[in-house]
Parts: sequence; structure tokens; C-alpha cells
Amino acid sequence: MQPTRHPPGIRPFVDYARIIDARTPGEFAEDHVPGATNLPIVSQAEFAEVGTLHRTDPHRAYVVGAQYALRNVARHIGEVMAHHSPKDRLLVYCFRGGKRSRAWAEPLRNIGFAVDVLPGGWKAYRAWVRESLTHWPGRFHWRVLGGSTASGKTRLLQALRAQGAQVLDLEGLAQHRGSLLGALPGQPQPTQKTFDSELLRSLLAFDPARPVWVEAESKKIGNVQLPSALHDALRAAPTWQVQAPPEARVQVCREDYAHFAADPLALVQRLEPLKPLVGGETLALWRSLAETGQSEALFASVMERHYDPCYARSMRRDQGSTVLCLAGVDAASLQAAAVSLLTAEFTAGTT
Repeated sequence: MQPTRHPPGIRPFVDYARIIDARTPGEFAEDHVPGATNLPIVSQAEFAEVGTLHRTDPHRAYVVGAQYALRNVARHIGEVMAHHSPKDRLLVYCFRGGKRSRAWAEPLRNIGFAVDVLPGGWKAYRAWVRESLTHWPGRFHWRVLGGSTASGKTRLLQALRAQGAQVLDLEGLAQHRGSLLGALPGQPQPTQKTFDSELLRSLLAFDPARPVWVEAESKKIGNVQLPSALHDALRAAPTWQVQAPPEARVQVCREDYAHFAADPLALVQRLEPLKPLVGGETLALWRSLAETGQSEALFASVMERHYDPCYARSMRRDQGSTVLCLAGVDAASLQAAAVSLLTAEFTAGTT
């Protein structure tokens, strides 16, 4: 069966002027249909109150819940829906497509809006996402950029996108750079469900007839995990191992890990779990460099003594890659490398 670009029983999501998520803010935060607006029938506190009351007095719970729902829907209609044209088509969903969806859909239909309810609600949507992520990754022609930490892979991806290539930024979706040092300051990672939703949205936007460029990743990026179908597809795809001069790699570290450049001791603290791998002597060297404020020397040593050996070991397991040497990580060098890759790809595709 061919995978579909939208859940069964509804139109494509882009056909709707607004997608209304009727669930609580907490449910919405865990995951939601991309582009949806959270207009909850009941607030988080109201939902908890009604749920608690339902255990002892179901009828009273329905009475209280109906009061909250009517007040909240009335407020949302005045604040949000009044700005819509009567020609706008709307989609509403809740957890299973039941009472909360109906509590939203009926008043909107009475006003004159065309309203669809997502069959099965978010639960059915989540099942569709999981199923789709087993099919869609295999439909694309993947092109993978590998290479050691700070070799400029992410910047080259951005340069490829600027040249019109299709690019999947997995680390951007995961809000993590994919290593022990990869957490982004002040930016929590999405939940696994949200990551899956955004990943699928990205895949559905691609043209399967054209290659998709992506950075090599392990099975996990921080706390989120790649679907097995995608991970397997990337491992089987043609790979370019990106290399850059040492000074350029230090520049990448200084710019991309500016928080560690400003606080090198925090970097060493993050690297403490590596002691069994790199040894106490190396960790002591890193601590000394941090204490004396030598952040660039620290970055260089971390790459030389940890990341590059790890990369070399992985290369021994992957002998089919092509080496791509960047002249630097400045805009001109990255543009030249991107043009070269795409030109070679086009030439190969026409011979």
C-alpha cells in the first residue's frame, strides 16, 4: 500500500484555514499536528478537576465540564474564530475525535463554517505518523555528509540548501548537535512525538525524484531517536566524508560552541564521562587548558584526542565513502563545495 501524505478520512492539512487542537495545553505540548492552534475546550486545571470529580460523580462532572467548555469555546470564538471568513474550511481534533471535538465542531457549524473532525483524533494521527515513518524514508535518494566533529558538515548542508538542494536538517529538528556536547543552551529538545511529527512534515515536503542531502547521525540525537527506516536508509546511502583544515575546525567550535568558549571549565565538566576512554592524563590536560582560559587549544585537543579517533574507528567500518576536503568554512569555500557536489550529482544523473 502506498504511503499517504495526510491521514485517511480528511483533506491535506494545507487545505484548512485553521487546524484546532481541542486538547489541553499539556497534551498539545507533548505533540500536535504541525500548524495546529491550541484552543482547548478545558484548561489543564479544569481538565484535572473534571477528571477527579468524574470518579465519584460522573453526572456532576459532565455538568461542570459542559460549563467550562461553553465558556471557553465562546471566548475562543470571539478572540480567534471571529476573524475567519465563512468560506474558510476548518479541521478540529481532540485525543480520540470524540466529545471535545464535537464540542468545538457543532458551534462552528452552527455559525456556518465548513468543519471536518479528524477521525480517531490525535491518537489516529499519531498512528499514521508512526506508520508513515516506516515507509517514506525509503522513497528518497539520500546523500549523506559524514565527518568528524566541527568539520563543517552542518554549514555545508546550509550551503547546499542555498543552492536549491533538498536538505533534511536532523539536528535542527532535534535541537541538538548530536554529541556529548550537543545540547543547545536554553533550548530544550522536543519530545519524541513532536520530533516524529516535524520529521514527517519535512519528508512530505520533499520531491522523491530529487536527492535529499542530510548529515550522518547515530541512531539517537540527544534524547530523540531516528526511525529505524530512516537510520537504515542513511547507512545504505552514498556518503561524503567532509574534512576541513584544523584552524577552520577550531573556528567552527569557537562559533558553534560559544558558550563553552566563554566557559571552558563547563566544557571539561561535560567531558568527565569520557575519562575511561581518554584517560586521566588527557582529562587533566583539558582541565589545565580550561583553567588558563586557552579555549582554542582546548577545542583542538578535544578533537585530536577524542573526536578524531572515534571518527577514524568508524571510518574503518565504512570504506565506501568519498572524501571531500573543504578549503575552509567561510561562505565562499562552502558555496564552492556545494556547487561542486551538485554539479557532480547532476553530471552523474545525466550520463
